[in-house]
Formats: sequence, C-alpha cells, structure tokens
Amino acid sequence: MRRLLFYRSSSVTSATASSRSVRLGLRATPEQETLLRRAAEVAQKSLTDFILDAAYQAAEQTLLDQRLFMVSGSQYQALLAMLDRPESDNPGLADLFSLQPVWAAGK
Repeated sequence: MRRLLFYRSSSVTSATASSRSVRLGLRATPEQETLLRRAAEVAQKSLTDFILDAAYQAAEQTLLDQRLFMVSGSQYQALLAMLDRPESDNPGLADLFSLQPVWAAGK
C-alpha cells in the first residue's frame, strides 16, 4: 500500500427520515440529554435529526481533516499519471485567478 496525502469528499445530502433504515443507539447522561434536547429545540429539529446531523458533520470533518490515506498501488500510479500529464489551458481557472479576492477589496 502507498501513502497518499489528499482527500476528496463527495457531497452527500442528509437522508429523509422515511429513507433511513439503520438503527443507531447511544447512552447519555441526563445533562447531555437536556443539552441536546434544548439545542434541537432551538434548531427546530427533532432530537434524532439534530444528533444525526451533528454526528454526520463531525464524521465528515474528521475524514476531511485526514492527512494520510492508504491507497492501492494502482490508485497511486493513476494519481502520479494525472500529476505527470502536461498542463492544459483552462480559461475558467484563468478568469478566476484574475479576480481580486474579497478580502483585498479596497486596497
């Protein structure tokens, strides 16, 4: 296995309650439950939706924060081949880089 230092996330939308088929269980202290219920109420979500959304976001962020990934030899070779390809014109990217960043406005 080769080590690879990047990650590309695909955006996944939250499943609707009717499409959920896996049951998860957890135990919490009374204080944790109270806090979670209050936060869910403020967010105008059910307790389940609030916990699932928060856990999902935390899991996604944890994976995005990874710096080291194990890939097969063929995946590593495919990446190297992409990196070794000659650059090509990309007018859209050139246009993007020609714009002044928002934080530099007024300078």
